[in-house]
Amino acid sequence: MQEKIILFASPVFFLLIACEFILAQRRQRHLYRINDAINSLSLGVMSQISGVFLKFLSVGIYAWVYQHSALFALSEESIWVWISGLLLYDFLYYWLHRMGHQTNLLWAAHVVHHQSEAYNLTTALRQTSSGALFGWIFYLPLALLGYPVKVFIVIALIDLLYQFWIHTQQIDKMGWFDRVFVSPSNHRVHHGVNDLYLDKNYGGILILWDRLFGTFVEEQDAHPVVFGTRSPLRSWNPLWANLEVYAATAKTAWHTQYWRDKWRIWLKPPGWQPDDILRTAAAKKFDLARAEYDPPLSKAKLYYCLIQFALCLQIGTHFLLSAESLPLLSALAYGFWLAAVFCILGGLMEQSPAYLHLEHARLSLSLLIPLFSDSWFGSLRLDLNLKLAIALYCLLSLLAVWRIFEKSK
Repeated sequence: MQEKIILFASPVFFLLIACEFILAQRRQRHLYRINDAINSLSLGVMSQISGVFLKFLSVGIYAWVYQHSALFALSEESIWVWISGLLLYDFLYYWLHRMGHQTNLLWAAHVVHHQSEAYNLTTALRQTSSGALFGWIFYLPLALLGYPVKVFIVIALIDLLYQFWIHTQQIDKMGWFDRVFVSPSNHRVHHGVNDLYLDKNYGGILILWDRLFGTFVEEQDAHPVVFGTRSPLRSWNPLWANLEVYAATAKTAWHTQYWRDKWRIWLKPPGWQPDDILRTAAAKKFDLARAEYDPPLSKAKLYYCLIQFALCLQIGTHFLLSAESLPLLSALAYGFWLAAVFCILGGLMEQSPAYLHLEHARLSLSLLIPLFSDSWFGSLRLDLNLKLAIALYCLLSLLAVWRIFEKSK
């Protein structure tokens, strides 16, 4: 249900993104970078794809606890159940969000949302693919108190959708609103890596939680917010974006000689290192004035990636609409194909030769699907017209790859 509602809200998201893009162009400040926007949106689609397969964690466990352990029978017909549920959900979200910055295990998932060095509405859609692995734990009090599953799903969506509009630099401070609610100004602080702003303003809808628990900081004109993370990603690969902190933490756990530290590293804050690792590793200093990650790319190559991304975005929509009716293996294959496309496009924007070969392989294998199958991953019957359309798309794309990437070398 969540994926479907977010899917149907997507046209509104993209309309607002277009408005912000135009406004930024007119003002000539906080301009979009296409490569960064593609990366953020790719991560958003991959998050929805993973959500299809992790629904048993994000909703299933809640439903089981509600059915077997609820202390009260709250009615979804009561307006007070909805209002109190939303307030309690936002309170629990604050603690999930705060712990997501204070433990490596949760930061490994949440870091995806912070990796962009830009800050605009596409950043709002930049979501993790692994957040459901442990995030469900924080919302179990709602199930124990007896908030129905329908109420839980809807208030979770309200809390999530609210946070879309606050990811912008085009809206300045909003007076009294900033003191009560999470606003663009408040949330810009949250995404900052400046010492002043680091690990502050965790609220989802209400900033009152931060004021109550001492994690609130106001945005200051004298200290412009610098966005990103203290360990910059430096990549457009959405798969690596999801894995980088898991990999780094696992590497540290492997190399430390103390068994206690092998487990403790996962519960420690980002940046913490065991004593034996600190003694042998060179100290890393974060440069606030670092250049943003923006590897040069010709307009022709960038537009090729943009067009391919736009087409696969539509295919991703089809996947989300049809995934529930597909056999598991077909859904996995379809989801893997889409994730591979986004990873390959990221590699092409980095101009990695290996990804050029993978793009050849992707298009060639996609060309074989209509030749040897009468369906698209079991989700859509392919008549002659659709087979010809897929074949034409693959051949034209292969020609474009040769003309834009190969010939340019």
